[in-house]
Formats: sequence, C-alpha cells, structure tokens
Amino acid sequence: MDLIFGDTAAPHGSAAAQDLIKESNTQSFMQDVIDVSMSVPVAVIFWSPRSLPSKQSVSILERLVQAASGRVRMVKINIDENRPLAQQMQVQAIPTLFAIKDGRPLDMLAGPQGEHQLKAFMDAIGGGNGQLEAQINAVLDAARQALADGQLPQAIAMYQQVLQAAPGNPSAIAGFLRCNMAAGRLEKARELLTQIPDDLKKHPEIMAVIAALDLAAEGEGADSQALLARLSTNPDDHQARFDLAMAAYAADDATAAIRELLEIVRRDRTWNEDGARLRLLKILEALGPTDPIAKSGRRQLQMILMV
Repeated sequence: MDLIFGDTAAPHGSAAAQDLIKESNTQSFMQDVIDVSMSVPVAVIFWSPRSLPSKQSVSILERLVQAASGRVRMVKINIDENRPLAQQMQVQAIPTLFAIKDGRPLDMLAGPQGEHQLKAFMDAIGGGNGQLEAQINAVLDAARQALADGQLPQAIAMYQQVLQAAPGNPSAIAGFLRCNMAAGRLEKARELLTQIPDDLKKHPEIMAVIAALDLAAEGEGADSQALLARLSTNPDDHQARFDLAMAAYAADDATAAIRELLEIVRRDRTWNEDGARLRLLKILEALGPTDPIAKSGRRQLQMILMV
C-alpha cells in the first residue's frame, strides 16, 4: 500500500503524495517554490477564498496535479494574506497561475480559466503525459471489470500496476480499497484509508469508498440466517429485512442489499420515516454513478415510486 503515497520510485524523484500540493506564503515562497522548481515544475496559483472562480480553479488544478502523480507540484498562495508577494509577482487578476521551473517563470495564466485551458497549461509544463495517461486508463478499466467479475487477484494486480506507474492515482487507490472490501477485509480497508492524505480523500471515487465503508459497518456481525427466519414467519418484518440488507452489503453483496431495500419501499414507503429509500440512495451513491448495479437499482426505484 506504500505505493499509494509514492514511497517507491516516481518521476523526478517525487515525494509523498501529500507533498504534491502545498499552501505557502511570502516567507516560505523561496523554499516551497524556487527550491523545489530546480527538480520539478511548480504550478503556483495566487487565489482568494472570497472568489468563486479562484476556488473552482484551485479545485481543478488539485485534481490535475494528483493525476500527474509527481510530474508537477502545486503551491497555493492566498493573495489576501500575501499582498506584497502578489505585487512583486505583478499579479493583477484573481486567480493568476504561474509555471515555475529552475527558479524562473515559464508561463502565466491570468483570470478565471476552464478545465480545458488549465489542463493545456499543465501539459505544457510537464504535468501531462498523454500516452501514459491512456495506458493507465486502459488498465483501470480492465481492473474495474475484473473486480466486477469477482476476479480479485487480477484486479489487485492491475491496481498495483497503476500505482507503480502513478503513485497517488485516486482511481487506483479507490479500486484497491474496494478489492479489500470485496475480500471481506473491511478493517484492513479502514486502516489503509487512514493513511491517505486529506486532499486525496476529497476525490469523488475515494469519497464513495468512505461512504461504502460507513454503510458496511452497519451490517457487520448480523446473523443473516436468523433474519431470514424472521422474514419467513413475517414478510412484513421491515426491520429484519432492513438488517438483512445491511448484512448483505457488509458481505459485499450490493445486489441483495438493494433488492431487500427495494422490497421495503414497495411494501411500505413510509416505514421508519422513509428510512429504506434513504438508505438505498446512500448505497447507490456509494456504488457510484457508473456502476451497473447502481444503475439498475435506480431504475427499479423509479418504477416503484411511479406506481
């Protein structure tokens, strides 16, 4: 799992993933930007938390830097707190983005920018590698399919292959965590999650894994056979069906969990203050928008609610 944090060799001798993105100031600018730029390009963004375009640009850049996996660093400068530095750099618009390499500015973007422009900027300074990115995406697609087909050893090997090439890749981290969940190693997945830097935890795929682990915790230790016996006696025992659904989810059987929760909604939408539908929505969110099981669950829920 150390691969996630870049402890193995990475381009430019990159440091840990948590060092890819830093906040800096006037006093630390030389150390955080100029010194680092002697070995790897640094994208420096002057921004303000009061500015929505600034916040949007920062969010996009953070994602691009994480995907670059060490080929470029990012430094954030709050212009409200570092006006002398902004004046020295002749910043006239918020946000303003500089590319620094070997201690010298290479390029600059001033004002709000879309993702296309920011990606082109990152590609130009070394933060992109189209061929490598295409290869990584192909392996990730194959790993997702292997995981969906229950081929855990193959999925794990492919996710590790990606992490060798791109330490800190959030999709590979999320997939590796899901492999542990599928193998029933929930505690191991939780342990690994604590090692992930906070900025990576904000990535949608990793956030979905966090939600999935929270849901799985609710069903751990449940006696599925006893719950089935209760339902055979009383099919309207919605609490037993709900507990059975959460036990199924904890056992990595999302299909069964969704089926049981849908059955509660079909029988009694108002049960437990709409609790079955709300929990079902949380499971669908944790599976992700592209998951085929989640897509099927959403369609079935819509059909039930239309009746």
